Order: sequence, then structure tokens, then C-alpha cells
Amino acid sequence: MNNFKFIALLLITTFLMGSSFAIVKLGLPYSSPLLLAALRFIVAGVLMAVIVLVLKRPHPTSKANWLKILLIGTFQTAGVMGCIFLSLRTITASESSILTFTNPLLVVVMATIFTKAHYRLYQWGGVILGLIGVMITMGAQIEWKIGLVFGFLSAVFWAIATLLAKKWGVLFDTWVLSAYQMLFGGLLLLLGSVVLEQPYFIVNGHSLAILLWLSIFSSIIQFAGWYYLLQNSDPGKTSAYLFLAPFFGVLTGWVLLDEPLHSSLLIGGLFILSGIYLVNRNFTSARKANY
Repeated sequence: MNNFKFIALLLITTFLMGSSFAIVKLGLPYSSPLLLAALRFIVAGVLMAVIVLVLKRPHPTSKANWLKILLIGTFQTAGVMGCIFLSLRTITASESSILTFTNPLLVVVMATIFTKAHYRLYQWGGVILGLIGVMITMGAQIEWKIGLVFGFLSAVFWAIATLLAKKWGVLFDTWVLSAYQMLFGGLLLLLGSVVLEQPYFIVNGHSLAILLWLSIFSSIIQFAGWYYLLQNSDPGKTSAYLFLAPFFGVLTGWVLLDEPLHSSLLIGGLFILSGIYLVNRNFTSARKANY
């Protein structure tokens, strides 16, 4: 892959990742949060399931493997996205994106505790920088908001899903895993919406446009672009640029929602971005050297 194509795809996919927080915030006046999340991933999951069926991608043949996809979807889609959508009721898109994208830092901690993985000193330095950034960003809050808890929980669930996908991902076709974990997660979110909230969705041009953007661009196209990059370039080099996603989250929150750029957010965000970069830097070679 030439450098221009690599950079273009990298910017598009990380922009779609980061900007989805602001788009979700724009959609919340039209829908209850869990229902909006459910509709997003049911639509995306159904579309991708049709695609993988038409393309005859290999599907799981045992109940145990289907259950593994369900468990990944429970954490990756239902847990992560449910918490993100709930967080955006009370905190800004900028704050939610920064908290959510601390997940690579938590992966290092959890992998060390639960899988006895070993990481290099600079990666632990990245974890420390990231945690300092979280304290700076959130420590400046005058008013405690429940959205901060949901934002952090989204990172926790994402880290757990990452470890599960790393352990079981080799058992599945990448596109099949993505399609059905989104679909299963979306159905769980729909159940959560019925049980935990009073679901509503106001149907108009704006709400449908937001839903389609989240389902197609922020889910299917974002996923396809990101995994194309991982498969056709050095995964360690590509993952190092994940720090661009929260940057775009803050930027689009400012542009689309007129969210203020407080100094604590900028300074804390810089620490977190630096930490994410260090954790992911040369991750592939580090993993080969240490496992």
C-alpha cells in the first residue's frame, strides 16, 4: 500500500471513529440512548450479515463458537456502545471520546494481570501518562456527573472485548465475527432499552440521517477501513495512530456541538494521546518479543 493511500484511509477511519461521539450527541434529542445504540448496530449487523452470507464467508459450525461471538458482542457492542450512548446524556462528546479511548491503556493492565503478558518499559510509561491525563481531564470537573462513570466503563468493556477477541479471534472469519457481534450486541441493547428506559425514536429526516450515518459510515465503513489497514500494513504501526480518534472526537465536538475547549481537557487529552501512542508503538514487534 502506498503512503498516500495509507494516510488517506487512516485519516478517514480514525475520523469516523472519533466523530461518531458528536453524531450520537446530535441524535439523542430524537431517541432514547439505548434504543439509538440498538438501532445503529441492528441495522449495521443485519447489513453485514447479508454481505457475509452473499459472499459465502465461513461461518461457525458449533454452538460453542456462536456463544463466543455472543460474548464478544456483549462486551464490544452492548457494553462499550451502551455506556458511550449513556455517557453522552450528561458529558460532552469530547470527554466521552477521551475516556473511551483510554482502552489501550487498560488492555496493558488487564493483559498483565489476567494473561501474564509482558510489556516494555515505554508501554508502561504510556499507561502512566494516560492515567495522569485522565486525572487532569476529569479532576478539573466542578460537578460530578454519572456520564464520567459510563465513559470510563466503556473503556473497561472495550479492553475486555479486546482480550477476548485476541484469544478467540483466530477461530472466526474477521467479517463474520464483526457482523454477528454487532447484531447480537444490538439485540442485547434493544433488550436493555425495553427494560432500563422508556424507549422512543422520533422519525424525521434528521433522525434517520443520523441513524444511517452511524450504521453505515461509523460502523460498517469504519470497520472495513480499519481492518483493511491492519491486514495490508504493519498492524503495530497502524495501531499507533489510534490516538487520532479521540483527537477527532474533541475536534468534532467543538465544531458540531460548540463544546468548549477547556485547558484541562487539552492538557489531559495530550497526556492521554501520548500514552496511547506509546502503548501501541511497535506493539507487534513487542508482542513477538515478549510472548
